[in-house]
Amino acid sequence: MTKLWITRPLPEDVVAAARACCDDVVVRSETLPLTDAELRAALTDFDIVLPTLGDQFSAAVFADVPKPRCRLLANFGVGYNHIDVAAAQSAGVAVSNTPGAVTDATADIALMLMLMSARRAGEGERMVRSDDWPGWHPTQMLGLHMSGKKVGIVGMGRIGQAIARRCHFGFGMDVYYFNRSDKDLDFPATHAPDLHTLAQSVDFIVAAVPGGAETRHLIGADVLAAMQPHAHLVNISRGDVVDEAALIAALQSGQIGGAGLDVYEREPEVPKALRALDNVTLLPHLGTAALEVRLDMGLMAVRNVAAFCEGQALPNPV
Repeated sequence: MTKLWITRPLPEDVVAAARACCDDVVVRSETLPLTDAELRAALTDFDIVLPTLGDQFSAAVFADVPKPRCRLLANFGVGYNHIDVAAAQSAGVAVSNTPGAVTDATADIALMLMLMSARRAGEGERMVRSDDWPGWHPTQMLGLHMSGKKVGIVGMGRIGQAIARRCHFGFGMDVYYFNRSDKDLDFPATHAPDLHTLAQSVDFIVAAVPGGAETRHLIGADVLAAMQPHAHLVNISRGDVVDEAALIAALQSGQIGGAGLDVYEREPEVPKALRALDNVTLLPHLGTAALEVRLDMGLMAVRNVAAFCEGQALPNPV
């Protein structure tokens, strides 16, 4: 009998698909990440676990359970920096994820944040809701026109390319990007040699890199200082890709034009200093928050579970 633990409530169709391929499916009702005790119980009490963002399967967790019953972590999400993959594999635990399913939804959020930040949409809505709007006049809340500007994409993977296509074909923007290597793209784009060169050259920077130790604080005070004073920063990757303290200082001083954030360094904590600023748009990690997207993600995770149960190769191994 195969016992599967789904660590968060998921759409009913996903749970039904899971029950169709596993004998015993337990769905955790909590919406917060697994506790330390639950992380260890996941490895000892279940054959397969379907975790997600925030479920910190660290090396320390695997060290405490050197011979786990669990043999697969079928992650719900494309990002898996909350799982120490090397430690999992050393313990005989496979890891899969859900690439592709999140691409368009996340790219859409990036464009929304670019527009909201550049055109001061959050600030304007707060003005209307607080009954402080004096009425239209020609110099009210002048923002940055996005069409025809230059965008710099940090990380030209699936999501980065989807963002770039929207910017180029939808808004006539010139695309620049910083990536570990040149990309063979189906649209015109310039590969920047380093982040500083990129920051100096563009009107918008969009962070679209994976999380993890290699990208932590990739965008720090030095990159922010290199940006043009009118430029905007958007982060839809992982919160710690941007040095939050440095960003707050840059926004407070007017060093950059503004920012749009869907992720934060210590989610769900959002610093009071950040919340107090008008020149930043703040979203509650909405990147994939559409029912059809979450359904696709869940069914992709379940396909990895089903393949594992049938002794077949995982469709999406990490």
